[in-house]
Amino acid sequence: MNKLTFKGYKKFFKDMKKEIQKRRYKTLQTVNRELIGLYWEIGKRIVEKQENSGWGDAIVENLARDLSIAFPDTKGFSERNLWNMKNLYLSYKTNSKLQTLSAEISWSNNILIIEQLENIQEREFYLKMSIRERWSFRELRKQIDTDLFSRYMNVKYSYKTLPSKVKDKLEPFKDHYILDFLGLNKVYSEEEMRKAVLTNLREFFLEFGKNFAFIGEEYPIRIGDEIYRVDLLFYHRELHCLVPIELKIGKFKPEYIGKMQFYLAAIDKYIKLHDESPSIGLILCKSKNDETVKLAISQAARKMGIATYQTMLPETKLIEQKLHNIKFQIDDLKY
Repeated sequence: MNKLTFKGYKKFFKDMKKEIQKRRYKTLQTVNRELIGLYWEIGKRIVEKQENSGWGDAIVENLARDLSIAFPDTKGFSERNLWNMKNLYLSYKTNSKLQTLSAEISWSNNILIIEQLENIQEREFYLKMSIRERWSFRELRKQIDTDLFSRYMNVKYSYKTLPSKVKDKLEPFKDHYILDFLGLNKVYSEEEMRKAVLTNLREFFLEFGKNFAFIGEEYPIRIGDEIYRVDLLFYHRELHCLVPIELKIGKFKPEYIGKMQFYLAAIDKYIKLHDESPSIGLILCKSKNDETVKLAISQAARKMGIATYQTMLPETKLIEQKLHNIKFQIDDLKY
């Protein structure tokens, strides 16, 4: 069968593919909510029977056996899983916010959070981040093992400094990144930092988000007879655009803006494919003055973000405020 060519078909197909993927994800979300809701109800009824009727722990073993016989094609009714259902209910029965959040992540992620964490604030943090970042079980376990909660809460910079007109496009990017996994000394060069990022790409992607795809380091851009090199070049799958990242070991300087604007213009002209969105730049600095950033970027014609990073951890503070500031949306529910 010959493949026919229709005007505008490529965009039509791209939009159709995006819509199917969106609908599939929403369907999976709905199925997951129903499953967690069922497990919550089973856990609730077990607890109520034990409290009101004096039934002992043997009820869990009996119920698991009988449910497994009644539903032989379902693997979720093991004795261990029924204990997990009971623990889910006991963990969140007095906290409606966490109960609602728990329905938005996988059952395995729920079990991991309940078993590994006792602090309510930590549980809320990992529930919210699992929803926002769509973490797999493996990714969530990695973040818990490396104590992302403490690292995130220790960040001093928690506010956006970009003009409102570019915030939407830059929403996938953060104001501050925790790069302690790089293993850098107290004094290091930009080259050492770049090499450390390449050595620890997996952890880098977990910190920056799994939508990033690595393109290259010191990526060459030939303009006439001159070659310019971008520290790191990535592609963002959700935004469908190239993302050049410049690494700076000191405080933000206004002249960094001009250099990034030049890179963005060159990348869009010589590297970007015609169906990709305009590139977005990110300048990573050790520190920044927000007023300086606002003034420097206010007249920038291109979209770019200025973010800070830290390679060592300060003391924990401002936990409640930071939990409140973790933004995401569950259908029409906003936290």
